[in-house]
Amino acid sequence: MNVSVRKVSDVKLTSEYLRKGTDVSKLKKSLQSVGLIHPVTVNASNELLAGARRLQAVRELGWEEIPVHVAEGDERVQELMSIDENMVRTALTTMEIEKYLNRGRELYESLNPDANKVRVSVGSLSAEERLEQKVMDAADEDSFAAVTAEKTGLSRSVIQSAINRDEFASHAVKDARNAGELNATKTNEIIRLDLNIQEDVLPLIADKTVKETRRIVAAALEGGLEAAIEASEQVVPLPREYSQMLSPMKRVNKSISRILVEELCYEGPEKQKINNELISLKNNLLQYFRMVGIDEE
Repeated sequence: MNVSVRKVSDVKLTSEYLRKGTDVSKLKKSLQSVGLIHPVTVNASNELLAGARRLQAVRELGWEEIPVHVAEGDERVQELMSIDENMVRTALTTMEIEKYLNRGRELYESLNPDANKVRVSVGSLSAEERLEQKVMDAADEDSFAAVTAEKTGLSRSVIQSAINRDEFASHAVKDARNAGELNATKTNEIIRLDLNIQEDVLPLIADKTVKETRRIVAAALEGGLEAAIEASEQVVPLPREYSQMLSPMKRVNKSISRILVEELCYEGPEKQKINNELISLKNNLLQYFRMVGIDEE
């Protein structure tokens, strides 16, 4: 890429991947101290491809000119360059990451037709297919997933799942995720359905656990919307307080069992605090047993 100087006022912020309006106070101090070490990147039309924070800092400092790298050639390369810059250097929302990864995959595979392709599919793999995929992944060094994993530190499986969520989620599902109503795990389930049924199934899983969501989606795959509704109606909702107890209870029971088997005694400074918590737990358990009609014996 060629390096030249452009008027700051001539640089255009048109790329959707650029991060705008961020805090650049520290960057401004650095520019005042040592100057702009890394020029921003623009194309022949002065459209900024990479370096939005640097440009913002320069503008706020009142600079009239800025050093630039001028990218030439294929527009796909320029767009991929902008995605790559922002994937690596800025904090993105989950939805932005998924969108950028999927678009980056499309551009990369278009520019590198001989590279290994990312498996874009939500269908279940057989045991034999999973083993084959594992062997292929181990040998893969040039796919978009492999290259991006090296750059970002994200695992290939995370990249794969993110691409699938962006590729197969309906607008309604994406809106629900943006609103914080749907997490990634439940999204991985609902995108197994056709786009035309995702919006109808979405309300059925809104207040359901991941396990319940899997059951409802499986019913929809087998029998359509009516089967999904029936499966949803058969779910007995698990109160949040109960679901929050499961993992801690397993850990506490496991620890107590080990203490009893090993006859492990503790006489340190935390002994009384531990005993007080156990007494409180015992009293609460006794009240719970009476409430639900369990024989304490």
